[in-house]
Amino acid sequence: MTRATATSIGFIAVLLWALLALFTAGSAPVPPFLLNALTFAIGGAVGMVWLLVRGRVTVLQSIPWTVYAFGTAGLFGYHALYYSALRLAPPAEAGLIAYLWPLFIVLFSGLLPGERLRAGHILGALVSFSGAALIVLRNGFSFEASATPGLILAGFCALTWSGYSVLSRRLGTTPTEAVAVFCVFTALLSVPAHLAFETTIWPNSGFGWVSVVALGLGPVGLAFYVWDIGVKRGDIQLLGVASYAAPLLSTVVLIVAGFAQASWQLVAAAVLITVGAGIAALASRRA
Repeated sequence: MTRATATSIGFIAVLLWALLALFTAGSAPVPPFLLNALTFAIGGAVGMVWLLVRGRVTVLQSIPWTVYAFGTAGLFGYHALYYSALRLAPPAEAGLIAYLWPLFIVLFSGLLPGERLRAGHILGALVSFSGAALIVLRNGFSFEASATPGLILAGFCALTWSGYSVLSRRLGTTPTEAVAVFCVFTALLSVPAHLAFETTIWPNSGFGWVSVVALGLGPVGLAFYVWDIGVKRGDIQLLGVASYAAPLLSTVVLIVAGFAQASWQLVAAAVLITVGAGIAALASRRA
């Protein structure tokens, strides 16, 4: 597999994450950790079926338990921190800080063997981040001291996912099939978290159940498998910058579905994110 092909496969995750907000809204009023348990169970089951069909189940036996612990900590830790941040701080502000992870991926990638971080990568990430900020903060910005714990958790959330993505490249010899186990363990850990902090509420419509299944198959399923391929074998710096397309595409999907309205921020964000990605792509080509 070429570097360009792996990068393209990794970008599929960004496209799938653009559907995350739509299906999450459709799955209401299911609480976050219960939704986590359901969707990751589906994503893990699909991966296990894929392993069985290909006769690759035995591959899992050769993977060290430390890798499974690392992957589970990345997936479950990110979502646990994200949900907790949204509970303790305003969603817009917490979401913006949590969405520093693509920028952190670009910065941390310079520590990887064989990678060269250029000024264009950093500039592109900053320009794209400003575009994402326009979308996340389109309804205004406010700060209260009581929100500080939530904002700190959002920062750890960004560090968790960027750390997981960059360190996954150091595990380049680990087969992507291991992600199926990450998903299963994440689903199992979400159950006690749900029982401890939430009230059980199931989807109350057919569309709600369809949204849950769609989440498990796409944004919380296939997305993690293709992202694993992208960060291990593709241009991780370009993927980091391109990830800022997710909030833009997500907003477009919500507008088309009737959950949101178009605005000038959307157009401005599209320009900034596209320009940022272009700058990063040019930097990668020169490298």
